[in-house]
Amino acid sequence: MTSPVPSSSLSWPTGAAVLPVSQVRPVLERLESLARTNPRDLTWIPGLAQEDGEISADPPPALEQIVDEFGGIAVHGRRDLDLLIDERGDIGPYTMLGEATSYYPLYEGSDVAVVLTLDEDGAPGAVYGIGEDLALRLAALDLPSYLQRYADALEAAVSGIDARLRELYDEDALDDEELRADVGEQLLDAQLYAAILGMGEEDDAAAVPLRPLGGDAAADPLPAGGPAADGSGAADGHPGSASENAPAGAVAVADLRGAAPGAMVDVMDADLPGDPLGQQVEWRDGGLLVYVVAE
Repeated sequence: MTSPVPSSSLSWPTGAAVLPVSQVRPVLERLESLARTNPRDLTWIPGLAQEDGEISADPPPALEQIVDEFGGIAVHGRRDLDLLIDERGDIGPYTMLGEATSYYPLYEGSDVAVVLTLDEDGAPGAVYGIGEDLALRLAALDLPSYLQRYADALEAAVSGIDARLRELYDEDALDDEELRADVGEQLLDAQLYAAILGMGEEDDAAAVPLRPLGGDAAADPLPAGGPAADGSGAADGHPGSASENAPAGAVAVADLRGAAPGAMVDVMDADLPGDPLGQQVEWRDGGLLVYVVAE
């Protein structure tokens, strides 16, 4: 693997339409209000249009309207929702992902991440959490939905800090910034990250299997309502061929079209030929067709 590179060195595809900021205006206003009313715990990260100094971040062109106004949210100084990441890596949670222009990190933790998928034209799609096990967990069907989910979790976490500090310690703990940071992180984990990064108990029914493309895959049926086992069908209401959409070198596909947030694809544990670390993940159809591609 290569070492981290500045985002500004990426050559983004430019065929996608720009995501209108009007689609996320209400949730951005909500996040700004949360930061304004909870200044001890939250910091609003300004967008590119509000920054006076040089910014090394280079977000996808499709997000230009949004990142002009909004850079993210910091929780006790830690960039927790970050639309202006200034350095990209390809190890840790990104080990199995494809080209750096096929996804954009929204959150980075220790060996975990949340990424926005991008198609070949640069259009944003689904949002996935990637845990230490490298499994993909569907966090939201699109960026506006993820911002809404994040705002819900953030509000619940921040509003519970004082009560939790009193429960665990005493009234003096309310003024202890280190304790506030620890409790805030725990509450945000419970509200959001435990589910999308595989940090808590999981429902086995949420697992979406990877199906081999070609060969005898059709002999292995899926439950009613799921895509055909050879990847040629889709969930109800999503006709089309996953095989036809497959990138070159694809050996398997997981079809999340019609799946709800929480669906999980465990690439490392899939029974596929070859070394899992010698394979990469690519996506199509708004990030909901997840392909494993042999390098």
